Amino acid sequence: MSKLIHYLPEFYAEITDFAELATTEDAELDALAEAVQRLLDDQFVDTSSIQAIKRREQMLGIRADSTTESLDFRRRRLINRYSTKPPFTARYLQTRLDVLAGEGRATVEVDEKNYILQVTFDVPDAAYFKEIEYTIHTIKPANIVYHQSTSLLDTIVLQEHVSATPLIRGTRLGSGWKLGQTPFAVKGQEVQLV
Repeated sequence: MSKLIHYLPEFYAEITDFAELATTEDAELDALAEAVQRLLDDQFVDTSSIQAIKRREQMLGIRADSTTESLDFRRRRLINRYSTKPPFTARYLQTRLDVLAGEGRATVEVDEKNYILQVTFDVPDAAYFKEIEYTIHTIKPANIVYHQSTSLLDTIVLQEHVSATPLIRGTRLGSGWKLGQTPFAVKGQEVQLV
């Protein structure tokens, strides 16, 4: 039974035309409620539909590649572009990079004496790299030189060994050494010392 028919007097429920009309109008009202909810969701980047994301990217002049960029990354990029407003400080840049790439994946160092901005970051893919580059170039002042370096958050284990390989020379004065027949030196057996 339809929800709308409950708002009408009871005798309308027994009339087939009104019952069908109420059922049809219920479907229309449900579709309207979904459209209103979608409109409200599209007001915020975090809950926007794909169509709203595309519209916002077009407004900001972003050329998105939906084959390589995830919807989550596209939302992060939009939030980054909307929130990149002055004042710009090293702490602000560090915060923006933490939001964009993830906590602890980027470090910002400023050499005030030499006017150098050093940013070291570890990014998962090229789309994040491009957005980080855009953010840095938007935020950094014109008189600062930007140096970028990429880091990996993997650990490297080193093992140290000391070994010696003796070389036995075959070229001594007066030894009868013949050019092209006898080697200059013969490599001995490698011995590990430590």
